[in-house]
Amino acid sequence: MQLDLPFVALRWRDRRQSYRPQREPLDPRRYGVVRLSGAAEARGFIVRHHYSGSYPVAIAAYGLMEARRNRAAELVGVAVFSVPVQPRAADAYGAAGARSCDLGRFLLLDHVPGNAETWFLRRALAGLGQDKTGDDGRPLYSVCLAYSDPVPRVDRAGQVTFAGHYGGIYAAASALYLGRATARTLWLADDATVISSRALMKLKHGDTGARYAYETLRRHGAPPLTPGESGGAYIERALREGPFRRLRHRGNHVYAFPCGSTSTRRAVRTRMGTALPYPIRTDAPRP
Repeated sequence: MQLDLPFVALRWRDRRQSYRPQREPLDPRRYGVVRLSGAAEARGFIVRHHYSGSYPVAIAAYGLMEARRNRAAELVGVAVFSVPVQPRAADAYGAAGARSCDLGRFLLLDHVPGNAETWFLRRALAGLGQDKTGDDGRPLYSVCLAYSDPVPRVDRAGQVTFAGHYGGIYAAASALYLGRATARTLWLADDATVISSRALMKLKHGDTGARYAYETLRRHGAPPLTPGESGGAYIERALREGPFRRLRHRGNHVYAFPCGSTSTRRAVRTRMGTALPYPIRTDAPRP
């Protein structure tokens, strides 16, 4: 069953989803937001808990820290800003020439109150503007694109590993809704993990990250590479012979957060035009 704003907030732990009341109050005295300077901490958290089991090409990552009595603060959430999958993605939505990034991952653990989402996201976006600046000292990115995936994932045994979501958090944070991204076909492993098309392209062309892509395929049951076999030929054979299956995807929902100074945000909103109505499900029962 698909659940989303205004009823519940999606949460994760060990790649298992759960929900909390969306308007559940947050005590801000217990939480803080820090920049995660090393990739290992953010990557480990995301790979362990996020349904995709993967980490994007990060620009910056921020952690939600929870204070605990007589113990060190605990990392309970991570926001990762990443290199856009499509380098000129913002151009398609009216912001031609604007430098953009993606909200590549955003995840909170299952015990974190519902209202923590917008509280954390607002501070992570502010941190990005302060930490990533150009030579003139102004924020480097004027648009952050965020995507919500409404298509459920089911493993080979028929268990739902991801119910899909419509981006309730982005609506609650007053992002612009821009419609749906391009439809595509996904390749799924037995456990419903999506085999990244970007990773496959790295393997095909022998780019940095090709070895990781190969190991990912092997870990999910692909046959080994044979001597002299090209990356492209191997990918075609691995997907055909391995335990992979196709999933037709109509496209993620796309949201935009104008970033930077007040005048920059206003200009970006004007260039992107009138936002579309949010695609929020209202027929789901309250938890």
